[in-house]
Amino acid sequence: MTAPATPPHAATTDPGTASAAVASAQPAAPASSGRPAAAAASGRPTAAVGELFARFFDDAALFPPGNATMAEAVPAFLRRHGTLVGPFVLPASRLAEVDVHLDRSGPPLDLALIASPADLPAAAGTIAKHPGLRLATVEATVAVDAAHLRLTVRTAAGCLPPDLPVAVEIPRTDARDEVLDALAGTGFRAKLRTGGVRADLFPPVAELAATIRACVDRGIAFKCTAGLHHAIRHTDPATGFDHHGFLNVLLAADEPSRAAEHLARTDAAAIATELRTWSPARAARARAVFTSFGTCDVGDPIHDLVQLGLLPERITV
Repeated sequence: MTAPATPPHAATTDPGTASAAVASAQPAAPASSGRPAAAAASGRPTAAVGELFARFFDDAALFPPGNATMAEAVPAFLRRHGTLVGPFVLPASRLAEVDVHLDRSGPPLDLALIASPADLPAAAGTIAKHPGLRLATVEATVAVDAAHLRLTVRTAAGCLPPDLPVAVEIPRTDARDEVLDALAGTGFRAKLRTGGVRADLFPPVAELAATIRACVDRGIAFKCTAGLHHAIRHTDPATGFDHHGFLNVLLAADEPSRAAEHLARTDAAAIATELRTWSPARAARARAVFTSFGTCDVGDPIHDLVQLGLLPERITV
């Protein structure tokens, strides 16, 4: 991979030698059913590994399967003092519920606002006027086609600061490539759906690999939403759903030409060992591509990283 460029709204990366598409599905490796075993951890976390996960985990406590109440989720977020957790993910439709739960004596609540083009101007304006809120990023609802994407870009450009990160959800339809073509060069990011409450919301390995490569080929950074509950690919024993691992996605972002291979891996110890060899520059390049993901319980992914020896046992979240 080559060094990332920095357009007005987001960091992106030169696709380098990534191929244009994934030609065919690759078979998934056998999936495990839970967290990585503690025995998988070997070696100690390095400084580069610590930086690799800074603000990687967006707090989506309000969303399934966590479904925390606002009264639980906002105070829990405001008690966090570490560098691992990103902004609090909030739909525009629930913005009015936040105020009563804010800590007036503390810093403002950093928000990742989910909004449609129709709702974005009013919601962004409300946040800008509120001393207890700070708009950290915007996640626009799915753009069904290129025309919808262009509307989203125009709306966001008209009501947001030019350096504010904006991600637009990409459709899992035949319109994907036309939407990415329209997104390329805008400085906006892509938002990739990696799961949900139904099995069909989890993209197969080949589909997600192709989408990651399509983003990198166009110099588009991406974030992920839903389903990345654990570090390594696994099958949820309660639902039977096959979940992607967030470390698998990180490896795919680093080496998109082997994205399908990386997404299918379940060799937790080998993945952890590989990540410990990354230089700070390589870690920064990978994170410029895969910027963050939403998780309904930030404790789960962080626990996995501790178990894998990628974060210290004593860590402030």
